[in-house]
Parts: sequence; C-alpha cells; structure tokens
Amino acid sequence: MGEQTDRPSDVAGAVDELTRRGFPENLRVADGSLQVVRTGERLRPEDLVIRAYYRFEGVSDPDDLAIVYGIESKSGPRGVLVDAFGVYADPALSAVLQDVPIRQTAPA
Repeated sequence: MGEQTDRPSDVAGAVDELTRRGFPENLRVADGSLQVVRTGERLRPEDLVIRAYYRFEGVSDPDDLAIVYGIESKSGPRGVLVDAFGVYADPALSAVLQDVPIRQTAPA
C-alpha cells in the first residue's frame, strides 16, 4: 500500500478531510465515554472503532502537537475527535481510547 500523498497539512485540514469522508459529528470525552456534542448521545468505548487518524508533530507549529481521529460507533454516529499528545494529552481521553481497535478505511 503506497503512502498517502494528499495528507492534510494541519489539524483543521484533517478535520475537514474526515468530515468529507463521512465523520460529521464532533466528539468529546464525558464521564468515561465519548459524547456526540450535537445530540449529547453517549458512545461506550466497547462500541467504537477508530477508522482513521492523523498525527501532527508540530514541525511548523509547536502548538500543532495533535492527533485527529475519525471514530465510528456501532450505534451509528461517526465523528471527529481531536487530542493533543505528549505532555498535553488528555488522560481521560487516553483511558477511553486505550482498548478501541484501529481498523482504518481507505480515503474516499
């Protein structure tokens, strides 16, 4: 499998790319699960799959140390979740995602 040449160059570009690929919801961590921001629906970690992710290491901007996830739930919602990594990573988010499988799908 060849390397992706049209990879987004920043966090905003990755969010836009995932939204175009069918991950329209914004997600956040709430009480040991993920929550769909728009509806308030709770998504349990055991019902989630990471379908895509982009990691930005801040070469051009040190504030851009982030991972952008495209996450799918068995119950239907698909959304985007952004987290810092390294010393700025959210431990609550790490706890939710630690057992979530990564099963990437090819870009559309």
